[in-house]
Amino acid sequence: MNISERFLGCIIGGAIGDAYGSTFENVVKEDNSDLYYPFGKPEEQTPKWQITDDTQLTLATCEVIYENSTLDIKSFADKYLYYFKSKRITGIGSSTLKAMQELEAGGHWSLVGRKGEYAAGNGAAMRISPLAFDARISRDTIKSICNITHQNDEAYIGALCVVIAIKSILCGDWTGDENLFQLIIDQIPDTRVRDRLIHINDLNIDLQKVRELGNDGYVVNSIPLAISYASKVNELGIKEMYNQIINLGGDTDTNCSIAGQIAGTLIGFKNIPNDLIQKLKTIKEYDWIISTVYNFIKSKNWDYDFENI
Repeated sequence: MNISERFLGCIIGGAIGDAYGSTFENVVKEDNSDLYYPFGKPEEQTPKWQITDDTQLTLATCEVIYENSTLDIKSFADKYLYYFKSKRITGIGSSTLKAMQELEAGGHWSLVGRKGEYAAGNGAAMRISPLAFDARISRDTIKSICNITHQNDEAYIGALCVVIAIKSILCGDWTGDENLFQLIIDQIPDTRVRDRLIHINDLNIDLQKVRELGNDGYVVNSIPLAISYASKVNELGIKEMYNQIINLGGDTDTNCSIAGQIAGTLIGFKNIPNDLIQKLKTIKEYDWIISTVYNFIKSKNWDYDFENI
């Protein structure tokens, strides 16, 4: 499978997870089986798909990579701020909102990110996947890009885990059969994220037990959860993977998006079910998604036939 197919799978897989998951984010299912409807039970409305900041900031990250020969961190901050000021970012988290407001007021990118425990969210990890496809990216660059919004080591390590997972696919270390968790654990420092990955690995990545560990936006819960489900995509199928994450509740859009980015990279665009792709085509930002992917692939001089997309 060529790298263009994997990149397209990554971005589309993440966008589908975001759009699908966003319709169920923090929705609490109620048992209304004992209710009586005198005029018949009303028909359930199918939630409308829409992407959020998970995909919007991922696309912004892509744009910086193909628009800049030198990847200075300010260019990432400027791009995120541009879309924030253009009101093209939705569902923004508190840490990212703080950073955007302070950037807009003239703050330096290295100073505006939220600090402390409240900065240990998954907002940096959700936009980081395109960096795995660029050989110029170092760990220092990844950390600096995370720090624009989240100046927290756990947030950075969570993002690094996503990059390592995708790079493990691209270099052939993980084909779906090997132990992805051990590959990641061996490459990250001692943190709570690493401790959680070790714990899940000790559980033999039993999804029933993983579900009990947490599903919110705390990076120690979110990233290991997303990686757990992505690691089972060949067993579950990507559609069932999304469904199971959604059924857990919590931060469904980001959890599905990150799992979709990793799983989509592994299986490639052509193996994403067509009904999910057709549903994604109904959102207003679909052309933005495809044009960004096209420009990224073109900038890398990779080959891909876009006629059937």
